[in-house]
Amino acid sequence: MGIECVALVTVDQAEAWWAAQVDERVALEGTYLDAAAVLRAAEVAAADAIHPGYGFLAENADFADAVAAAGIIWVGPSGDAMRALGDKSAGRHLAAAAGVPVLPGYDGADGSDERLISEAERIGYPVLVKPSAGGGGKGMHVVRSPEELGEILARARREAASSFGDDRLILERYLQRPRHVEVQLLLDSHGNGVHLGERDCSLQRRHQKVVEEAPSPTVDADLRTRLGEAALRLCRSAAYEGAGTAEFLLDDAGDFYFLEVNARLQVEHPVTELVTGRDLVVDQLRIASGEALGFAQEDVTFQGHAMEARLYAEDPWEGFLPAAGLIEHVSWPEVDGVRVDAGVGAGDQVGTRYDPLLAKIVAHGRDRDDALERLRRALDATVTLGVTTNRGFLRRLLDDAGVRAGRARTDTIEATWRPADTTALDTRAARAMAAVSGDSLPAEVPDAASAVRNGFRLNAGPTIRIRLGRHERTLSVEAGAAVGVPWIAIGGDGADRSVVLDIEGRAYRGGQASAPTVDDSAGRAQREHGAVAAVVAPMPGQVIAVRVADGDDVQAGQVLVVLEAMKMENAVTAPAAATVSRVLVEAGKQVQRGDSLVELE
Repeated sequence: MGIECVALVTVDQAEAWWAAQVDERVALEGTYLDAAAVLRAAEVAAADAIHPGYGFLAENADFADAVAAAGIIWVGPSGDAMRALGDKSAGRHLAAAAGVPVLPGYDGADGSDERLISEAERIGYPVLVKPSAGGGGKGMHVVRSPEELGEILARARREAASSFGDDRLILERYLQRPRHVEVQLLLDSHGNGVHLGERDCSLQRRHQKVVEEAPSPTVDADLRTRLGEAALRLCRSAAYEGAGTAEFLLDDAGDFYFLEVNARLQVEHPVTELVTGRDLVVDQLRIASGEALGFAQEDVTFQGHAMEARLYAEDPWEGFLPAAGLIEHVSWPEVDGVRVDAGVGAGDQVGTRYDPLLAKIVAHGRDRDDALERLRRALDATVTLGVTTNRGFLRRLLDDAGVRAGRARTDTIEATWRPADTTALDTRAARAMAAVSGDSLPAEVPDAASAVRNGFRLNAGPTIRIRLGRHERTLSVEAGAAVGVPWIAIGGDGADRSVVLDIEGRAYRGGQASAPTVDDSAGRAQREHGAVAAVVAPMPGQVIAVRVADGDDVQAGQVLVVLEAMKMENAVTAPAAATVSRVLVEAGKQVQRGDSLVELE
């Protein structure tokens, strides 16, 4: 379009891969939630417009007003439209007035715990707790009994404040096993508005979308028209301008219920772009410039099918806990009909401050089966060495019979996902590590098919002692044990050299072990026979709360410590009934994966 784009870069993102891809950048002296800092940076850059992206301040009505007041074009709906629709509480009121069905719930001004507890009893359990501001599933929790509500309200408020700077909550009746569909909208300042069909986002966990597709395998032409008309009617009632998404829950009877309007571009917008042939960012910029849409509803056509898989830095084998680490190497798929929107590259340190989304792998095919097959091949060809991801989980999810048949519901992952036995993965990783840990292979990412001369023994096969994570073991060297396993070597030769490899998305780091010492053996014996067991951090994060003290008796499953990582809270629990001998952390402390939190005896 001939528009010069400037990227905002915070101090902690200065060395990030994405920051090196832009034509021009300006320092952001603050955080991405600091509205005043963003406006100061825009002033320094002499920017004509601000595009809000997916998150942070994207749905902050006060920020939209501040941008306009500064004489800068806001690429999105006005602050008033955002207040009317982007806020979940106000959006429910407006939807009801516009004749769009909503679920029973509470969205009143009194957001005290006492009122929410009372309203939950009126609505009936299970009930869904949702932040009024923001989106993306952050801070949403299903409450199945009154005993859980108090604790979850406190947790949801903290998560909402951390993600959106607003801790207000609303309640809705929880609809069992629905489909989640959303309608993409475009409305200009000249009274024109169209919908670009629907996306199916039913495959999700913790209310976070995982796989999205367009069109929905369960929406026919009549339902698509009814959904689109309801979404447009709702947005027109708020004088909405720009791109937006109206989200709905769909039951088996074909009835739909309004959830919310995302007053911004959605993460999953590429699937709509691929089936409609439109560029939604171009449309956003044209509308923000005051242009008319230039096309009508009857001009919208759909070609083929598209599916997107979100590659997250998370550990499916550990309850999808956030993963962190240094990305040593990336290789994105080159498959016909596949688009990759990536935000990371080699050398990036993935931490816990930001959302764990690393990349979006998107496939377009002539029909759903074709798109599904291309997406599976694309995931097989995706490599991100150094950080554990959900790649293997995504691959298995796409092989699920219900998913292949288009029968996914919002509880499909929760009901069907069972993590693979990590023993088999660990064994395969160890064998691969033994095959590539010698000093005769190049420091690059090969297919690891060659044999290793290291570990030679007279009249016997070669063996090698390797370290894999915190463990060491002696293994036979098998030529070809690492065929098909992506890996990279780092550092020097022999024991000074590290190897990073990937098994189904699970990251392993190790290499040739150093010769053991007397101190090593003594320490290992003490660890194996000592009476004290340490409960360790399953991920890096910040300690939000410590729920026990020295001398406390605890039961299996009791919460010991609460950690926050990537804007989500995670409880660390006791593995068995025991007595707390020592608490090693306090609220506010930053910990790394594997750090000891509590000692039990």
